Amino acid sequence: MTTAVQRADFDRYMVPVFSPLEMIFVRGEGSRLWDQQGRDYIDFGAGVAVTSLGHGNPVLLKALQDQAAKLWHVSNYYTNEPALRLAKKLCEATFAEQVFFCNSGAEANEAALKLARKRGVDISPDKIEIVAFNGSFHGRTFFTVSVGGQPKYSSGMGPNPAGIVHVDYNDIEAARRVIGAKTCAVIVEPVVGEGGIIPAKPEFLKALRELCTANDAVLIYDEIQSGNGRTGALYAYMNGDVVPDILTTAKGIGGGFPIGVMLTTAAVGNHFKPGSHGSTFGGNPLACAVAEAAFDAIRDPALLASVRDKAERTAGRLRDMGARLGCFSEIRYQGLWIGCELSERFANRAGELIGKAAAHGVLALQAGPNVLRIATSLTITDDELDEGLRRLEAACAALTAG
Repeated sequence: MTTAVQRADFDRYMVPVFSPLEMIFVRGEGSRLWDQQGRDYIDFGAGVAVTSLGHGNPVLLKALQDQAAKLWHVSNYYTNEPALRLAKKLCEATFAEQVFFCNSGAEANEAALKLARKRGVDISPDKIEIVAFNGSFHGRTFFTVSVGGQPKYSSGMGPNPAGIVHVDYNDIEAARRVIGAKTCAVIVEPVVGEGGIIPAKPEFLKALRELCTANDAVLIYDEIQSGNGRTGALYAYMNGDVVPDILTTAKGIGGGFPIGVMLTTAAVGNHFKPGSHGSTFGGNPLACAVAEAAFDAIRDPALLASVRDKAERTAGRLRDMGARLGCFSEIRYQGLWIGCELSERFANRAGELIGKAAAHGVLALQAGPNVLRIATSLTITDDELDEGLRRLEAACAALTAG
């Protein structure tokens, strides 16, 4: 017997670390969701860039069903075919030579940071400093939230781990001042997500690469959100000339099934030995089978080209919307990862706009108090995209009228 639930049950039974909107979704197809009352919504958030191939994708569903009928879990005392197939494909498609599977982006970054410190200590006991950037976000474990450049997420929990230095993003001179012989790693988002959808300047990333090489430090690219086709390339590093030593990703690679991945060169990865790190569920057959199907679909050149095309058209529509309604001052984007900076008149009202958008049947995200974030599925149809933009425009009109 199914137990009826309502939004009030969240406040009664759930630890209050989230504050969800009132609707409860019960079904999804493509880029649409339906709530308990049967209302439909165009999904411009994709579960925070997770449902990369839309809801109810038949290819992913078949992969899950086929694997579920064979083997769910065997632990990492053994290995399994889906994990090995996916690892091989990831290495063949990227700079990587080794892969570590886990369950989330935070765990992937935790693994990357631990590996960087292990390598640093293997070189010299005091080579433990990690350089990160203000406004960045790298996960919710205590280590990753401390490395992230947003103190609001790590404050109130006692002292942070030592040896973490933050400087301003895209500031080459600031990076030069702090990266040195004691630096074991520099971790950077090629596009800052939570901090406002801010692409890195190519010269900034090039300088980080040079500084890491000169100081025998590893360069970590956090591509938890920017990876897996989100920017119109398989991984965002492929949009430029800089190659990292470690790349972390999650979210879209599973298409909705939880999985995280750390990619690395063998020279770095071999500093871990059996027992140095681990994950009970990391690399389980179900997750890897779904992720393999998603990865095969995402790396299709035709899909990546369509992402770039849809991004250009969407950004143009949003600029026009901002000009006519006075709601946006700037549109920043790479692929289908778009930040709409609110105009001065509506400063710090992104949360309010998201509420109005939901009331008009379109789901969007925030990237700080002043940026509306859009991260549709990579396979959103033209009809879904047009309908979502119409609904978003109605929400913006309601904000300007208020």
